[in-house]
Amino acid sequence: MHGKTAIPTFINTGPFLFFHDFQLLHPARLQLFHLKLVDLSCFSFVLVVTSRFFPFCFDRSIGNFSDNAGCTQRENTGISLTLNGGEEFDEPYTALRSAAVIYFDRSLIYSDLILGSIKFGPRTTDMGIEEVEKEALANLQHLVTAYDEWFTIPVDGFRPSARYKHAAEVVEGKLYVTGGSRNGRHLSDIQVFDLRVLTWSVVKPHSSGNHVKLMDDGIQEVLPASSGHSLVKWDNKLLVIAGHLKEPSDFVTVRSIDMDTHDCNLVETSGKVPVARGGQSVTVVGSKLIMFGGEGKNRQLFNDLHVLDLDTLIWHEVETMQISPAPRFDHVAAVNAERYLLVFGGSSHSICFNDLHVLDLQTMEWSQPQIQGDIVTARAGHAGATLDENWYIVGGGDNRSGAPETLVLNMSKLVWSEVTSVQGRNPLASEGLSLCSATVDGEKFLVAFGGYNGNYNNEVFVLKPKPRDSSRPKIFQSPAAAAAAASVSAAYAMSTFASKSSGFVNEKSVEVIKVDESNALEAEKRKLESELSQVRFENSRLKGYLDETNSTHTELSKELLSVQGQLAAERSRCHKLEAQISEFRNQLTSLDSIEHELQVLRQQKSASEDYVDSGSPEGSGGVWRWIAGSSQ
Repeated sequence: MHGKTAIPTFINTGPFLFFHDFQLLHPARLQLFHLKLVDLSCFSFVLVVTSRFFPFCFDRSIGNFSDNAGCTQRENTGISLTLNGGEEFDEPYTALRSAAVIYFDRSLIYSDLILGSIKFGPRTTDMGIEEVEKEALANLQHLVTAYDEWFTIPVDGFRPSARYKHAAEVVEGKLYVTGGSRNGRHLSDIQVFDLRVLTWSVVKPHSSGNHVKLMDDGIQEVLPASSGHSLVKWDNKLLVIAGHLKEPSDFVTVRSIDMDTHDCNLVETSGKVPVARGGQSVTVVGSKLIMFGGEGKNRQLFNDLHVLDLDTLIWHEVETMQISPAPRFDHVAAVNAERYLLVFGGSSHSICFNDLHVLDLQTMEWSQPQIQGDIVTARAGHAGATLDENWYIVGGGDNRSGAPETLVLNMSKLVWSEVTSVQGRNPLASEGLSLCSATVDGEKFLVAFGGYNGNYNNEVFVLKPKPRDSSRPKIFQSPAAAAAAASVSAAYAMSTFASKSSGFVNEKSVEVIKVDESNALEAEKRKLESELSQVRFENSRLKGYLDETNSTHTELSKELLSVQGQLAAERSRCHKLEAQISEFRNQLTSLDSIEHELQVLRQQKSASEDYVDSGSPEGSGGVWRWIAGSSQ
């Protein structure tokens, strides 16, 4: 008889379960070990550990342990139990599965063995990798229990260092994070968060070219440390574009990371390569990479537009029409309907923006359309991601505080809406965070990571957007085209009314009328365009004058403050001089009195000397005469 099996006790503390005194019985000896901190928040199972003779499982459906009676047996879980005596049981152990018991995962259990150790080996179950990932995804969906709310994803094990101004992209259910900044130091690592199993891993890139540098400690730096760069997917590669480098370059660099081999190499581009910058926006439209704005290495701001043909690797600087957005950096950009480039927010060196600009990629005309919906505050350092026709914006700030609200712009209707909001110093109200859209097993998510709000962050947040109505893309027209279209519509309405009231007008007359109307509309259009051009020129001139006035005002204000400071210093010095002068005057007054006394003394001295020098003859004899006289 082998003795009676001791059923472990447990304490259910919400998402975790603590096991105590789990005894495994073996005919030769009694082995005791503890299992601690089994995470039940993400998965619906508890560890199933057995000896060859006494298998047990914890069935959450009944809240108790049971033996293998009534449970469906599964194949080997890949666990082997090594006893301290050296005896090792490598035979397959029976893992028990009921409706509420599933196989455990290595990343979700921590063991503290007293008399033995547990080895985790590869599973040899009939559950394939895809099935395991689907179970993990199902539990991710269980974590995100509501639409339009942010949920913090619990991560066991390794986490990357906290950072901001990094770049991120989601590919096949994995969040790739490159570089960033922390405590003034640029980072060069590549971190990967698997959205299926909720674990972090590190990609160690290597180079097949000659663009590898040695760092101070002798380690090869395949991907240079950078921040404020952009990351996009192209074919089976990730492209790292621009950014502030530890060793600044003169022109924008492009590096590729092969997602299969992890080769990282510098991409040789040609054409009119843009000057180096960071904080730019980069979007991919077809086989074209569009870069707008940014901040140069000498803090100069840009509002230029550059296009890299990803097939030929040739850069082009594009000349646009109408009024471009003001120079800026740390803004975001998105593309709608493969035709319209939208730019939102950003910062100059003095102010933050809340404006929205649209570039028609067919006509290369900028416009600033009228926006509806909620009022949007100015921000920079925010992040954006698109799902269908909806553009989600999170984080950022305005030099005073972080932006707590998560926004969505319907890019077809141009309507802003607030999705949700966070409270206090939440990492989602940070600057320099990243936001990506992800579709995992048919479910759409937004994934946010990192940022700085007084503290550097490395948490992962997930939001499941509520399904929203789809609309046909809106055609953005320049003001002149819009005015012409309105005139055409009005003329068409008038001609329709006239045709209804005069049904006897023949077709030839109608054609003549249409030609005349077309010519008139064309002339009106040219006139409106001319007037609009003059107005824009005047507006641009006034804006330049206003900027110059503001600059002059700023300089004069600085000079005024400087002069006021100098005046205060001069006043203080004058007060000191007046005090010294008063003291000197007092001294001079006392000197006059002394001079008078000295003059009197001089006169007395002079009189005494005169008396002595001009004494009478009778007075001769002096003392002897007086003595002689007194004796008589």
